[in-house]
Amino acid sequence: MTEIEKKLDAIKVVPVIAISDASKAAKLAEVLIENGLPCAEVTFRTEQAAQAIRNMRDAFPDMLIGAGTVLNKEQVDAAIEAGVDFVVSPGFNPTTVKYCQEKGMAIVPGVNNPSLVEQAMEMGLKTLKFFPAEASGGVAMLKAMSAVYPVKFMPTGGVSPKNVKDYLAVSSVIACGGTWMVPNNLIDEARWDELAVLVREVAGIIA
Repeated sequence: MTEIEKKLDAIKVVPVIAISDASKAAKLAEVLIENGLPCAEVTFRTEQAAQAIRNMRDAFPDMLIGAGTVLNKEQVDAAIEAGVDFVVSPGFNPTTVKYCQEKGMAIVPGVNNPSLVEQAMEMGLKTLKFFPAEASGGVAMLKAMSAVYPVKFMPTGGVSPKNVKDYLAVSSVIACGGTWMVPNNLIDEARWDELAVLVREVAGIIA
């Protein structure tokens, strides 16, 4: 395993965050770290993503930070400049994968069927995002692919407190991505105590 894969394997659940106000990013990172999830995947679904990543990195240099929903070279460059440790994409785009590899940036692209897994393996990738997990067959699909392919998966999309343990019980799952412990309204309204409770609940599930 790479160093990033080891960290993901230890953390088990990656909070997937869409943040609209980068000024709240450092406080959000603090809540995550202090309550047992020292990691964040900040998605490029908002204009504030790059600045939010930068603010988290400045405040917590050792935090594991990924950029999510990365769709093109420009976003890869923005993520790298902001200081991410890894990049996540919802689908498998060979152009984006190759660009990350050229830049020395770890990427976890999305796949949901055997053909995409094989294409990813052909490019030397060993850790893949299974997305959208529940809509693509969930745990049963993961087990079927895991029986054939020597790769690790990070299921995201439909993962919740009700099924996260089922996903983590699959031997090929390195970690799960989820949004339920970082709802947008709690971030927007700076309801940090409530966020802390949700994060602690997740940490308790995976302890």
